[in-house]
Amino acid sequence: MPEKSSKDVSRTAREYYEKGTAALQRNNLDYAIALYRQVLQQEPAFLECRQAMRAAQMKKTGGQTGFFKKVFTGASSSPMLAKAQMTLRKNPLEAIQIAEDILNQDPHNSAGQKLLAEAALAAHLPRTAVFALEILVKQSPKDRDLNRQLGRALANAGQVGRAESIYAELLRLYPNDPDIAEELKNLSARKTLSEGGYDTLADGKGSYRDILKDKEEAVALEQEKREVKSEDVAARLIAENEERLAKEPNNVKLLRNLAELYTQKKDFDRALQYYEKIRSTEGGADSSLERAIADATVRKLDFARSQLDPSAPDYAEQAAKLQTERMAWQLAECIKRAERYPSDLQIRFELGELYFKAGKTSEAIQEFQKAQNNPQRRIQSLGYLGQCFARRGMNDMAARKLQEALKEKLTFDDEKKDLIYALGCVLAKMGKTEEAIEQFKTIYETDIGYKDVAAKVDAYYAAKG
Repeated sequence: MPEKSSKDVSRTAREYYEKGTAALQRNNLDYAIALYRQVLQQEPAFLECRQAMRAAQMKKTGGQTGFFKKVFTGASSSPMLAKAQMTLRKNPLEAIQIAEDILNQDPHNSAGQKLLAEAALAAHLPRTAVFALEILVKQSPKDRDLNRQLGRALANAGQVGRAESIYAELLRLYPNDPDIAEELKNLSARKTLSEGGYDTLADGKGSYRDILKDKEEAVALEQEKREVKSEDVAARLIAENEERLAKEPNNVKLLRNLAELYTQKKDFDRALQYYEKIRSTEGGADSSLERAIADATVRKLDFARSQLDPSAPDYAEQAAKLQTERMAWQLAECIKRAERYPSDLQIRFELGELYFKAGKTSEAIQEFQKAQNNPQRRIQSLGYLGQCFARRGMNDMAARKLQEALKEKLTFDDEKKDLIYALGCVLAKMGKTEEAIEQFKTIYETDIGYKDVAAKVDAYYAAKG
């Protein structure tokens, strides 16, 4: 999984990242951090967002961590570190999230930074590992082992020149260390090959990458790194991965590669077969794997609907049937995940949304009441609770929840407009016309084209004559 830029992530993630950056510029650090963490849960390879979040966390702590906070975070992070070490091999992305939980308490926590670096390398995110190790080296510039780890990570990230400089300085400080001399020699050879137009390929088994023998292999690597691959490239990569899988039948990375490639080719049945093979190979619970299976299944159902003939006489019936099947499957699958991971508030939020869309208001209320304890989903959960209460005619309770959400929503964006509009509608139902129109006027002043606020405000003034 190569690191992503803001252009590569989903639109929703990019919008939340931009909101976080705006909050950071206004020095609204807690809100910025909450937004950044939400983005990274969806896009763990978004390095620019991780860097911005760390800057916000460092700014919040004033650049230094006091003694008592170090003692407190050290004690509280120990169980999380133990959990991360258990999940690192099977699910490095989950270990990255645990590392971020530790660093959110104390961004200077060296154990958290080391965990992030190790998990990032396991997840094939070398630039993320470099980012974590650079912070550690800045804290302990004379630490020989940390500098060597940083040099290796830089080499894995393709920054061979920087890695060579670090090892050259280490050799100056430790001229009798044969390991440093050998590693510097290897780096110098790699730099020569790189400058000659060659690239490198990680074998995933050691600290170094095997040197590519020719430019054709370099081209193949670049093609494999592309997120959107052409049909012919995808077919060739599938053939290569399946050939390797025949020799390494339990290689989880190959299985995941094949599942993702078949999903891209819209061969969803084959993709799901490989995901199931991963489940049987690894055993135990893996929330990221289950999410991947759910996403592939939903895409399969969406693809089936897209293949219907719009001119067919039963098109509407068939499309509605597939949509019903999709919603039913999503709801049943999310309920199972919620039962398996009862403390995961993100899953609770997803389940609440599905219940809400299915018209199961009481069930949705129960889930959103749990999900509101997730700081990254709190405002959305409060907004949904307001809508749920409004559906049931509990307009006073709906108004309170929407007002609570608006107090915490600082940025005037589309989400805030939705909350204001919903509050206005609830107040109108309560007969509080003046208060309702004030809500609509707030939107009218900045976005006259939002829904029907123009009609509502114009009608109000027309009635006043």
